[in-house]
Amino acid sequence: MAPASPLLSLPTVIDDLARVEDALRASVRTEDPFLTEVASHLIVAGGKRGRPAFAVGAAATARPTMEPVSQDVIMGAVSVELVHLGSLYHDDVMDDATTRRTVESVNARWGNLKAILAGDFLLARASEIAASLGTEVAGLLANTIGRLCQGQVLELQHTYNPLRTEEVYLASIEGKTASLFATACRIGALVAELPRDHVDALTVFGRSFGMAFQIVDDVLDVVATDEQLGKPAGHDLVEGVYTLPVLRTIAGPGGERLRDLLGRPLAPGELDEARGIVRSNGSVDAALDVARRYVDEANAALLVLGPSEAAGGLAGASEHLLSSVASIAAA
Repeated sequence: MAPASPLLSLPTVIDDLARVEDALRASVRTEDPFLTEVASHLIVAGGKRGRPAFAVGAAATARPTMEPVSQDVIMGAVSVELVHLGSLYHDDVMDDATTRRTVESVNARWGNLKAILAGDFLLARASEIAASLGTEVAGLLANTIGRLCQGQVLELQHTYNPLRTEEVYLASIEGKTASLFATACRIGALVAELPRDHVDALTVFGRSFGMAFQIVDDVLDVVATDEQLGKPAGHDLVEGVYTLPVLRTIAGPGGERLRDLLGRPLAPGELDEARGIVRSNGSVDAALDVARRYVDEANAALLVLGPSEAAGGLAGASEHLLSSVASIAAA
């Protein structure tokens, strides 16, 4: 098991994320026990809470050493995580997923209709919490939910399209992944009342980290095992979502065979062949080079903040992102 990210290892962040966990569970309690059970299903299943950690970390850059953040920052972190969870409920319906975070998915247990409505409920609760933190936070979160949808729609428009361009791929992941990391950092900074230039710098950090995060996740889908991922490997190829390492392979020398395999659902045995082709021609390293450029962008944005324990944790999280995939990709 890989060591925890430096940010998630900071004692004050650990304590603040425990507060986030309590507030998350409280935020979905209703008078209807069934709705409470469905809405809290993935909360109880756990998770790294990376996005709330970024909200907490961004807020904590206000001081050289870490101190517990305000309850408003905790609730801002909760609003971001509720958006993330709501999007997972909807993603699992679209993918017809049976598991999520090693437990049965909501749609598999209770059906698509209940999963969609529960996802909507989580988004509504997120919006309600954001509204309590001020109009700027509320507008920001609403805009982010829209960008998540736009990124996902853009991806759906290009499923099973081996001619999907890198430009379209990057635009899609900026919406469906990077926007929420950027918003997590921005909400933490806004609620902590940081100077505006710090707010903007942390937003750039979150966006760039999110781009690298999705590229790394896409690389892992073609190089890692089911056990390493905790979910079926090669899922994107099966679903016709052609990511950066795949697109680089198609465009590179020897990409003809991969193009022949793609553009349609893969037949039995073809998934292993397709993953093998992607792993064999250098496109994985090329994709990780792009992720490295985004990590460098992210850490450069932090320089305006000046030194602090929290800023060091955020920078460490970026470097940890790349080191966590390097050993798997090299195997």
